[in-house]
Amino acid sequence: MKITPLGDSAILVELGDDAAAVRNLSAALAKGKVSGVLDIVPAYTTVAVFYDPVVFARGGTTKPYESICAWVEEIGKTVTQVKPLPGSERVVPVCYGGEFGPDLETMAADKGLLAEEIVRLHSQVIYEVRAIGFSPGFPYLSGLPERLHMPRKGSPRTAVPAGSVGIGGSQTGIYTLVTPGGWHLVGRTPLRLFRPESEEPAWLKAGDTVRIEPITAEQFKNWSE
Repeated sequence: MKITPLGDSAILVELGDDAAAVRNLSAALAKGKVSGVLDIVPAYTTVAVFYDPVVFARGGTTKPYESICAWVEEIGKTVTQVKPLPGSERVVPVCYGGEFGPDLETMAADKGLLAEEIVRLHSQVIYEVRAIGFSPGFPYLSGLPERLHMPRKGSPRTAVPAGSVGIGGSQTGIYTLVTPGGWHLVGRTPLRLFRPESEEPAWLKAGDTVRIEPITAEQFKNWSE
Protein backbone atom coordinates (compact mmCIF):
# COMPACT_ATOMS: atom_id res chain seq x y z
CA MET A 1 0.00 0.00 0.00
CA LYS A 2 1.49 3.31 -1.14
CA ILE A 3 0.05 6.69 -0.13
CA THR A 4 0.79 9.94 -1.99
CA PRO A 5 -0.73 13.46 -1.88
CA LEU A 6 -3.47 14.24 -4.41
CA GLY A 7 -3.51 18.02 -4.43
CA ASP A 8 -3.72 19.80 -1.09
CA SER A 9 -6.86 18.16 0.28
CA ALA A 10 -6.78 14.52 -0.82
CA ILE A 11 -4.58 11.44 -0.82
CA LEU A 12 -4.24 8.57 -3.27
CA VAL A 13 -3.82 5.05 -1.92
CA GLU A 14 -2.24 2.71 -4.47
CA LEU A 15 -3.00 -0.99 -4.00
CA GLY A 16 -1.83 -2.59 -7.25
CA ASP A 17 -4.08 -4.70 -9.46
CA ASP A 18 -6.03 -6.11 -6.53
CA ALA A 19 -9.76 -5.49 -6.86
CA ALA A 20 -10.50 -7.18 -3.54
CA ALA A 21 -8.09 -4.93 -1.64
CA VAL A 22 -9.59 -1.83 -3.24
CA ARG A 23 -13.12 -2.89 -2.30
CA ASN A 24 -12.15 -3.89 1.24
CA LEU A 25 -10.26 -0.71 2.00
CA SER A 26 -12.86 1.65 0.55
CA ALA A 27 -15.67 -0.12 2.45
CA ALA A 28 -13.74 -0.07 5.72
CA LEU A 29 -12.82 3.60 5.35
CA ALA A 30 -16.44 4.51 4.59
CA LYS A 31 -17.64 2.54 7.62
CA GLY A 32 -15.11 4.13 9.97
CA LYS A 33 -15.09 7.59 8.38
CA VAL A 34 -13.75 10.29 10.68
CA SER A 35 -14.84 13.92 10.86
CA GLY A 36 -13.29 15.95 8.06
CA VAL A 37 -13.27 13.16 5.47
CA LEU A 38 -15.48 14.29 2.58
CA ASP A 39 -15.41 11.42 0.13
CA ILE A 40 -13.85 8.01 -0.55
CA VAL A 41 -13.52 7.08 -4.22
CA PRO A 42 -12.39 3.58 -5.26
CA ALA A 43 -10.99 3.01 -8.76
CA TYR A 44 -9.29 0.07 -10.50
CA THR A 45 -6.10 0.04 -8.45
CA THR A 46 -6.47 3.01 -6.10
CA VAL A 47 -8.64 4.60 -3.43
CA ALA A 48 -8.79 8.40 -3.25
CA VAL A 49 -9.66 10.01 0.07
CA PHE A 50 -10.81 13.64 0.01
CA TYR A 51 -10.75 15.68 3.22
CA ASP A 52 -11.29 19.20 4.52
CA PRO A 53 -8.15 20.62 6.19
CA VAL A 54 -10.23 23.35 7.87
CA VAL A 55 -12.29 20.77 9.77
CA PHE A 56 -9.10 19.11 10.97
CA ALA A 57 -7.69 22.47 12.04
CA ARG A 58 -10.84 23.23 14.03
CA GLY A 59 -10.42 19.89 15.75
CA GLY A 60 -6.91 20.81 16.81
CA THR A 61 -5.03 18.80 14.18
CA THR A 62 -2.21 20.85 12.72
CA LYS A 63 -1.09 18.19 10.25
CA PRO A 64 -4.20 16.86 8.47
CA TYR A 65 -2.24 15.07 5.73
CA GLU A 66 -0.25 13.07 8.27
CA SER A 67 -3.43 12.33 10.24
CA ILE A 68 -5.28 11.04 7.18
CA CYS A 69 -2.32 8.86 6.18
CA ALA A 70 -2.09 7.36 9.66
CA TRP A 71 -5.83 6.64 9.71
CA VAL A 72 -5.72 4.91 6.32
CA GLU A 73 -2.61 2.91 7.21
CA GLU A 74 -4.14 1.69 10.47
CA ILE A 75 -7.33 0.49 8.80
CA GLY A 76 -5.36 -0.92 5.89
CA LYS A 77 -3.40 -3.24 8.15
CA THR A 78 -6.49 -5.26 8.96
CA VAL A 79 -8.66 -5.21 5.83
CA THR A 80 -6.65 -5.34 2.61
CA GLN A 81 -5.95 -9.07 2.87
CA VAL A 82 -9.48 -10.07 3.88
CA LYS A 83 -11.73 -11.77 1.32
CA PRO A 84 -14.44 -9.25 0.40
CA LEU A 85 -18.14 -9.91 0.67
CA PRO A 86 -19.69 -10.77 -2.70
CA GLY A 87 -21.38 -7.98 -4.59
CA SER A 88 -24.91 -8.03 -5.96
CA GLU A 89 -25.80 -10.02 -9.06
CA ARG A 90 -27.46 -7.74 -11.59
CA VAL A 91 -29.20 -8.36 -14.92
CA VAL A 92 -29.09 -5.52 -17.45
CA PRO A 93 -31.44 -5.69 -20.46
CA VAL A 94 -29.83 -4.35 -23.64
CA CYS A 95 -31.27 -3.68 -27.08
CA TYR A 96 -28.46 -4.05 -29.61
CA GLY A 97 -27.91 -2.27 -32.92
CA GLY A 98 -29.99 0.17 -34.93
CA GLU A 99 -30.76 3.47 -33.23
CA PHE A 100 -29.73 1.94 -29.91
CA GLY A 101 -26.30 0.70 -31.01
CA PRO A 102 -25.17 2.81 -33.98
CA ASP A 103 -21.62 1.40 -33.99
CA LEU A 104 -22.56 -2.28 -33.99
CA GLU A 105 -22.46 -2.82 -37.77
CA THR A 106 -19.21 -0.88 -38.20
CA MET A 107 -17.58 -2.77 -35.38
CA ALA A 108 -18.73 -6.08 -36.87
CA ALA A 109 -17.19 -5.13 -40.22
CA ASP A 110 -13.92 -4.09 -38.56
CA LYS A 111 -13.80 -7.39 -36.68
CA GLY A 112 -14.83 -9.55 -39.63
CA LEU A 113 -17.85 -10.79 -37.69
CA LEU A 114 -21.58 -10.71 -38.14
CA ALA A 115 -23.50 -8.29 -35.93
CA GLU A 116 -25.24 -11.29 -34.38
CA GLU A 117 -21.87 -12.72 -33.37
CA ILE A 118 -20.94 -9.46 -31.65
CA VAL A 119 -24.20 -9.60 -29.70
CA ARG A 120 -23.67 -13.25 -28.76
CA LEU A 121 -20.08 -12.71 -27.60
CA HIS A 122 -20.94 -9.53 -25.72
CA SER A 123 -23.92 -11.00 -23.87
CA GLN A 124 -22.61 -14.48 -23.05
CA VAL A 125 -20.19 -13.52 -20.25
CA ILE A 126 -20.56 -12.40 -16.66
CA TYR A 127 -19.00 -8.97 -16.14
CA GLU A 128 -17.58 -7.52 -12.94
CA VAL A 129 -18.00 -3.89 -11.97
CA ARG A 130 -14.44 -2.79 -11.32
CA ALA A 131 -15.06 0.90 -10.74
CA ILE A 132 -17.66 3.67 -10.90
CA GLY A 133 -16.52 6.93 -12.39
CA PHE A 134 -16.04 9.46 -15.21
CA SER A 135 -19.70 10.48 -14.78
CA PRO A 136 -22.04 9.69 -11.83
CA GLY A 137 -22.87 6.00 -11.69
CA PHE A 138 -20.94 5.06 -14.86
CA PRO A 139 -19.78 1.42 -14.42
CA TYR A 140 -16.51 0.12 -15.85
CA LEU A 141 -17.10 -3.58 -16.54
CA SER A 142 -14.27 -6.08 -16.86
CA GLY A 143 -14.63 -9.45 -18.57
CA LEU A 144 -15.12 -8.33 -22.18
CA PRO A 145 -14.10 -11.16 -24.55
CA GLU A 146 -10.74 -10.39 -26.14
CA ARG A 147 -12.28 -10.80 -29.60
CA LEU A 148 -14.31 -7.64 -28.93
CA HIS A 149 -11.52 -5.37 -27.69
CA MET A 150 -11.58 -2.09 -29.63
CA PRO A 151 -9.58 1.13 -29.25
CA ARG A 152 -11.67 4.15 -28.40
CA LYS A 153 -13.00 6.23 -31.27
CA GLY A 154 -10.69 8.88 -32.70
CA SER A 155 -13.45 11.52 -32.59
CA PRO A 156 -15.72 11.30 -29.53
CA ARG A 157 -19.42 12.07 -29.80
CA THR A 158 -20.48 15.28 -28.14
CA ALA A 159 -23.62 13.68 -26.65
CA VAL A 160 -24.10 9.97 -25.96
CA PRO A 161 -27.65 9.00 -24.90
CA ALA A 162 -28.12 7.80 -21.33
CA GLY A 163 -28.25 4.02 -21.12
CA SER A 164 -25.89 3.52 -24.06
CA VAL A 165 -23.68 0.44 -23.78
CA GLY A 166 -20.22 1.01 -25.19
CA ILE A 167 -16.95 -0.79 -25.76
CA GLY A 168 -13.65 0.98 -25.14
CA GLY A 169 -10.37 -0.90 -25.09
CA SER A 170 -10.82 -4.05 -23.04
CA GLN A 171 -13.88 -2.81 -21.17
CA THR A 172 -17.61 -2.34 -21.49
CA GLY A 173 -19.31 0.65 -19.92
CA ILE A 174 -22.83 2.01 -19.60
CA TYR A 175 -23.47 5.73 -19.95
CA THR A 176 -25.76 6.82 -17.14
CA LEU A 177 -26.22 10.43 -18.27
CA VAL A 178 -26.12 12.29 -21.58
CA THR A 179 -22.40 13.06 -21.87
CA PRO A 180 -19.65 13.22 -24.49
CA GLY A 181 -18.02 9.84 -25.10
CA GLY A 182 -15.61 8.02 -27.36
CA TRP A 183 -16.64 4.41 -26.83
CA HIS A 184 -18.18 2.27 -29.58
CA LEU A 185 -21.94 2.11 -28.95
CA VAL A 186 -23.37 -1.37 -29.48
CA GLY A 187 -26.67 -1.13 -27.61
CA ARG A 188 -28.73 0.64 -24.98
CA THR A 189 -30.48 -0.35 -21.77
CA PRO A 190 -33.86 1.07 -20.69
CA LEU A 191 -32.74 0.93 -17.04
CA ARG A 192 -31.90 4.11 -15.15
CA LEU A 193 -28.60 3.27 -13.53
CA PHE A 194 -28.21 6.61 -11.79
CA ARG A 195 -30.98 8.18 -9.70
CA PRO A 196 -29.79 11.33 -7.89
CA GLU A 197 -33.05 11.45 -5.92
CA SER A 198 -32.37 8.06 -4.29
CA GLU A 199 -30.50 7.38 -1.07
CA GLU A 200 -28.19 5.12 -3.11
CA PRO A 201 -28.00 6.98 -6.46
CA ALA A 202 -25.82 4.45 -8.30
CA TRP A 203 -27.58 1.15 -9.03
CA LEU A 204 -24.30 -0.66 -9.67
CA LYS A 205 -21.34 -0.74 -7.30
CA ALA A 206 -17.77 -1.99 -7.52
CA GLY A 207 -17.78 -5.74 -6.94
CA ASP A 208 -21.23 -6.34 -8.44
CA THR A 209 -21.56 -8.84 -11.28
CA VAL A 210 -23.54 -8.05 -14.41
CA ARG A 211 -25.24 -10.36 -16.88
CA ILE A 212 -26.58 -8.79 -20.05
CA GLU A 213 -29.94 -9.93 -21.40
CA PRO A 214 -30.60 -9.02 -25.06
CA ILE A 215 -34.06 -7.53 -25.70
CA THR A 216 -35.93 -6.32 -28.78
CA ALA A 217 -36.63 -2.73 -29.76
CA GLU A 218 -40.30 -3.25 -28.88
CA GLN A 219 -39.36 -4.56 -25.43
CA PHE A 220 -37.10 -1.54 -24.95
CA LYS A 221 -39.80 0.95 -25.83
CA ASN A 222 -42.39 -0.76 -23.64
CA TRP A 223 -40.02 -1.29 -20.71
CA SER A 224 -41.23 -0.26 -17.29
CA GLU A 225 -39.27 -0.58 -14.04
